[in-house]
Amino acid sequence: MIVVGRIRFGVLGPVTAEDARGEPIALKGPMHRAVLGRLLVARRRVVPVSSLVDDLWVVPPDGPVAAVRTFVAALRRAVEPGRLPRTPPVLLVTRGQGYALLADPGDVDAWRFEQVVTAAATMAPGVALGALDEALSWWRGPAYADFPDAAWPRADRSRLTELRLQAVERRAQARLDLGRAAEAVPDLDEHVTAHPWRENGWRLLALALYRAGRQGDALAVLRRARELLAGQLGVDPGAALRTLETAILQQDPALDPPSSPTGGGEGTAEAVWARAASAYDRVLSGGSRVRLESAVGLLRNLAVTGPGGLEIAREQRAAAVAAAERALAVLPRAGHEPARTRLLATIAVESRGTHDPRPLDCARQAERMARGLDDPALLAFALNGVFMQSFRRTGGAARRDAVGAELVALASRHGLVTAEVLGHLIRMQAGCAVVAFDAADRHADAADRLAQRHELPLAGVFTEWYRALRADVAEETPDPEPAYRAAAARLDRAGMPGMRDGLLPLVLLGTRLRRGLPLTSPHDPAGDARRGPYEPWARLVLDPRSTGPAGIPDPPADLLAEALWCLYARAAIAAADVPAMARAREALLPASAEWAGAASGVLTLGPVSDQIAALDDALRRD
Repeated sequence: MIVVGRIRFGVLGPVTAEDARGEPIALKGPMHRAVLGRLLVARRRVVPVSSLVDDLWVVPPDGPVAAVRTFVAALRRAVEPGRLPRTPPVLLVTRGQGYALLADPGDVDAWRFEQVVTAAATMAPGVALGALDEALSWWRGPAYADFPDAAWPRADRSRLTELRLQAVERRAQARLDLGRAAEAVPDLDEHVTAHPWRENGWRLLALALYRAGRQGDALAVLRRARELLAGQLGVDPGAALRTLETAILQQDPALDPPSSPTGGGEGTAEAVWARAASAYDRVLSGGSRVRLESAVGLLRNLAVTGPGGLEIAREQRAAAVAAAERALAVLPRAGHEPARTRLLATIAVESRGTHDPRPLDCARQAERMARGLDDPALLAFALNGVFMQSFRRTGGAARRDAVGAELVALASRHGLVTAEVLGHLIRMQAGCAVVAFDAADRHADAADRLAQRHELPLAGVFTEWYRALRADVAEETPDPEPAYRAAAARLDRAGMPGMRDGLLPLVLLGTRLRRGLPLTSPHDPAGDARRGPYEPWARLVLDPRSTGPAGIPDPPADLLAEALWCLYARAAIAAADVPAMARAREALLPASAEWAGAASGVLTLGPVSDQIAALDDALRRD
């Protein structure tokens, strides 16, 4: 796939560039990658410098135009290494008061992916299957994965995510057309679990099961789709699903599979599906699929920490938001209040960690409407949206505690078990934020009791982390790291990559900073270096060669924001960077009565007030 002499760019995952030999090109820091990503989003169009400044910073630093020019100059050296001095650039060019990246369509993975998916619609099934398999393999994670909270890639990410979902469904259709129904089942089952609003996905899965000789499973899938669509969105299945159900019940010959041009192979595919289903059931030791789904449903609504969330990752949440917004757009203005409330709450819940004002407005509308409806489950869902959108600024433990208290009271009255566990976990986190351990202990114990009684074992992931943190802060143990590592070990079995990726190194960094210990472990230096999405902020204190806070983005608006801002503040003080110190102080001030990061129930860097005092002292000196 490498074209000699060309630079290839990737956005189907983290933003990357590689040379003609396929070797990665160093792009320096996150702001350089952000500039490159922003230019790629523009698709060869000119991006004014003023737009780059607006897109790169929520609060621009001093001299933002000069900073952008520095980033562009560094990118030019990286992507045009052979350009002679004083010769004009041909790839990253200046046009008026802006810049454009003149990449060829075949040199950007997202652009090639779009071409393949479009062309596959007119290909023969065998050709389409091969082309779509290859194109889907280009995805390395969510599009523009380095910038999950930035506004500038949001529209392109949504478009690419939708295109990827279409590609998965077209690949499944190609397998069905080739008579390979059983082979299509595992991917489609994963697809509808991750994207339950895709009616075409449900249709393909039910048809694949029927053609694989599993009529009962096909009808069960259609019932599952109906219950989910009605329960979550308040809508009935569309005509395609209703027609398919009738045809299956009548064993309509039109549903029969075509003769397979390749012959055989179905037994092997069935074995693959059986192994996948078995592994799915084993995710919880001795657990059933129903128990797994109910546990993941609870924790998907909690989103305690980490940009990745649970098994439903950012990319999948973006698809859910897009589906909800499309449904809102066609919903009649008059009536349909329950459906409208569900859709608004879905946008609020799934748009976690963002600074975009739209989800906050959706949360407020959903709460207001839900309070006027006689539907406790819907009100609990709306309150979850309020909780998810309560991180617009640091602090706020008291507000979240009030939401948790209402959830507990509401859920206990109406038998909403997962909402009640959620409420207790929220209150546990809120108590931890202000080191009110007695209250936090009560809610952790209550969550554990409910989770044990109703088979929601994943809730214990959060309470175990909380107890490790509590023992650390209360200095009940001289070495808290074994407890943290034990809690982290559960994440491998819990299907929670958003907590697993980079969390343990950040937790250990926090405890070592508070205790004045060496910042890296001689026992596991490689593991501690895997800082995942927290790398830009952790690097500020771990890497003595770091350039300091210049160009470091604002942390995501989530429960770890205070901790990441404290790392930023430490670097600002070390660099004597007055604008950065003022920026950090302004961000941390609303959390002055809390402990940095403790609202997550997972880690802390100590009292925020101590960090603010250190900033004040440094600002007075300067």
